[in-house]
Amino acid sequence: MYVPSHFSVTEQEEIFSFLDANAFGQLISVADHRLTASHLPFMVADDRKHLYCHLARQNPHWQTLEDQQVLVTFQGPHDYISPSWYQAPGVPTWNYQALHIYGRCRVFEEPGPIATLVEALSARYESGFDKPWKPEYRDAMLKAIVGVKIEIEELLCKYKLSQNRPVQDHQPVIDRLDELGSESLVQAMRKTLL
Repeated sequence: MYVPSHFSVTEQEEIFSFLDANAFGQLISVADHRLTASHLPFMVADDRKHLYCHLARQNPHWQTLEDQQVLVTFQGPHDYISPSWYQAPGVPTWNYQALHIYGRCRVFEEPGPIATLVEALSARYESGFDKPWKPEYRDAMLKAIVGVKIEIEELLCKYKLSQNRPVQDHQPVIDRLDELGSESLVQAMRKTLL
């Protein structure tokens, strides 16, 4: 990912906060000279050195992942930006937040670690519900998925939020996006620019 210095995010707390808020990503790898992608929910380990996810055993993607370097991409809020919103001359563009994580995969098939992973993912996403679902598995259910552990080797985080524009352009862009209902992007821009 091309990341000019004015769009680069390097602060670890900010990067992992973004990942926590946008944890549905794309696991991308190459097998037999062909790119393959799976769209999955991810969870970062407490040590922030590993990502975890699981795939359906019927998904052939998992069979090519062992000891492979992969790219996992995450996307935050994004929207079109019209140059008509600027005070200074400009061109059409897109504002967005993105995170790319490079790492090496390990696949695990043992029911115990898979159950632990599914329980952790379920606890994270069920926690806001009045009656959270509690996982109860039969061995056959756990055998239908495989776990993936990715050792994080590199993080590239980019917030392209009009930082390259003159200061007088920031508020008009935020105001127009707010009128259009792009709330998450407005919040990100306010946090970054104001």
